[in-house]
Amino acid sequence: MVFSSNPLSLSVPDPTFESWLRDSGYLDVIDDHQTAAASTTGSTSTTTDSTVTISITGFLFRHLVSLFSHLWILLSLFTLNPFSKLTTNDFSGETPSWTKGFFGDFGSYSFPASVSQARLRVHENVKRYARNYASLFILFFACSLYQLPVALVGLISSLALWDLFRFFSDKWGLDMFPVTQLVLIRIAQCATAIILILLNVQMALCCALGVSYIVMILHAAFRKLTPLKQPSRGRWK
Repeated sequence: MVFSSNPLSLSVPDPTFESWLRDSGYLDVIDDHQTAAASTTGSTSTTTDSTVTISITGFLFRHLVSLFSHLWILLSLFTLNPFSKLTTNDFSGETPSWTKGFFGDFGSYSFPASVSQARLRVHENVKRYARNYASLFILFFACSLYQLPVALVGLISSLALWDLFRFFSDKWGLDMFPVTQLVLIRIAQCATAIILILLNVQMALCCALGVSYIVMILHAAFRKLTPLKQPSRGRWK
């Protein structure tokens, strides 16, 4: 049976359709489409190769190519800027649920099928879970201070120094002498820097930043995009 062409039908190119999905906020549809396309390609190649005799060399070569492809995707994660689309408004909203939103279940994770999919997931998930990642950084920093008691002493000492400076500034009325107040502020800043460096506070900070950055990149890349909550529509009266 032959169907006649419909003059009212429209053919939208894939790039235009993906651009519309991005602008409309349906990034989860793009993520699922890229994953399905990769799985379809892999299953098709497996079915075709199963009809012929495969040598051991070809078998190893195909798995080496897959291994290097996965390694390239992982390495590409550390070449992109995950904060390029992050704004201050992403920290002003409510913190997503840790169980259902941030962690999810086992089916909420998958290896990115391509570099573009990994980039899409990282940029979007960093925006969605910005408050969760900030909380994890605070937790990692607290753990680093617990492992380095000297750094904890240095941090408390620097805070105590500035509290003393504010106390004596209010007591002596240094606001009336701006030049003297500025000189004392510079001296307090130098003393704070010396305390932080000598007591290895920067070491605890660097460890917390490194661990939190790696956790953020891996979680954002492997976490599937979930549909955003659509605004509820009122009932027609």
